[in-house]
Amino acid sequence: MEKNSGQRIYKWAMLTLIIVMITSLITAFATYHFLIEEGSVKATRSDSPLNGLEYTLSKFRSELEKKYVGEINDEELLEGAIKGYIAALGDPYTVYYTKEEMDDIMEETNGNYVGIGIYMTLDREKNLITIINPMENSPAEKAGLLPGDIITKVNGKSYEGNQMDEASKNIKGEPGTKVTLEILRGQETKTFEIIRQKVLISHIKTKVLENNIGYIAISDFDGGCSDEFKTKYQELEKKGITKLIIDIRDNGGGIVDEAIEILDMIAEKGSTLLITKDKNNKEEVTKATMNPTIKMPIVVLTNGYSASASEILAGALKDNEKATLVGTKTYGKGVIQELRQLSDGSGLKITTNEYFTPNRKKINKTGIEPDIEIDLSQEAKGKLELTQEEDTQLQKAIEVLKEKK
Repeated sequence: MEKNSGQRIYKWAMLTLIIVMITSLITAFATYHFLIEEGSVKATRSDSPLNGLEYTLSKFRSELEKKYVGEINDEELLEGAIKGYIAALGDPYTVYYTKEEMDDIMEETNGNYVGIGIYMTLDREKNLITIINPMENSPAEKAGLLPGDIITKVNGKSYEGNQMDEASKNIKGEPGTKVTLEILRGQETKTFEIIRQKVLISHIKTKVLENNIGYIAISDFDGGCSDEFKTKYQELEKKGITKLIIDIRDNGGGIVDEAIEILDMIAEKGSTLLITKDKNNKEEVTKATMNPTIKMPIVVLTNGYSASASEILAGALKDNEKATLVGTKTYGKGVIQELRQLSDGSGLKITTNEYFTPNRKKINKTGIEPDIEIDLSQEAKGKLELTQEEDTQLQKAIEVLKEKK
């Protein structure tokens, strides 16, 4: 449906705002802060590059109006122009979202999700969309999707890694509808037809292991994760645990503050948890604000899909000597995004900071090395659920904790 002229003018105003923001502000895996901003149009000098961009776009629009035989949808053209403008930065984490996409993101972050229930990431080196993990009790888990599966097609359309947002949008849909995924698993191509459903997102799984060892697996750091972690830990504490395993394998990240809240339960008051630097090299140091409530020996399990906020948690616990890291090197996403919701409901996720461990170790494109490196067998990697005996990383974590008093 065509928008009226007032709405088109407003959209052009929003384009102006976004471009001005980009020129002044210099995204798997997602680690981000939330900011809500009201859109406003800023005046620009006559020699501003923005004026040249507006002139160029208006010329293209004029030529299309004269010659193009199809229907012109100004809203779709504008959204495409904005997406292309942002994508040209070459940063896979800085992304423009339409209002509909932004609504989906806010729903997921608040724990409301309709789709098949998978966590995905961009394989930067191969430009592929890789499944980190299916959500517990989700349609994806029940259909048999596995960590490491590569999504090559959605409903018959091919997708590469840099199209992950578009692929994700098309995987989602109304409850009860079907989506067809083509998956590359090793050298084998598989097709899955999955019915979309509302998925209840839980961030934490727990159990008590031998020798009074508590086990907490964190699937992501979305909204409410730290509160759920605190509740689940207290339940384990009442069961008499004396040592703790925190499993952040396959955890692609989430909201920075959720990871910080968990760290605040473990680190000594006043100790450094996170160091960030912005584009002007301005440094901000985040410190623990309260006395620790978790004072037992801890092992953190990591792997190549532990990213972003997971790396903030792992790096802080390692550098503050509050945990032993067991597993394999983490992913290496050491940048933070701000998610800004504009007044028309659309959004802009911007990479604003690089972060470092308390000992100032670089994480981005480097990752964090575990204290004890141990991998799963190839056979174990291909399984959705591992027995405790098959999980060599978990076995090593238990072994390490048995030696600690």
